Amino acid sequence: MPNSPSLLILFTVGLNTLAQALLKLGAGQNPVNPYLGGGILAYGLSTVFYVMFLGKLNLSIAYPVVIGLTVLATTLVGAFLLGEKVAPLHWLGIGLMLSGIGAIAFGKLV
Repeated sequence: MPNSPSLLILFTVGLNTLAQALLKLGAGQNPVNPYLGGGILAYGLSTVFYVMFLGKLNLSIAYPVVIGLTVLATTLVGAFLLGEKVAPLHWLGIGLMLSGIGAIAFGKLV
């Protein structure tokens, strides 16, 4: 099991993004399908890593960092792997969100 905050973020965000993509692929199908099962499993695993991450940082830092990076990663997967159209204003919003996350993370270091 990874123990460093950076690895915990990577696993949490990666598994959460995988869960989102699998749930999207399984949506609109039979409620019992491998995509939905895989998505639920990935969510469960991401939750385990997130709880471990919460043990390392304050909630006020951990939550925005994980959610913001998950929004970025999920948007990238949607655009580049699922072929979804993402408007320029959406990308601008993500950039603004990431700058806010940077301020939160930098504030932890100061």
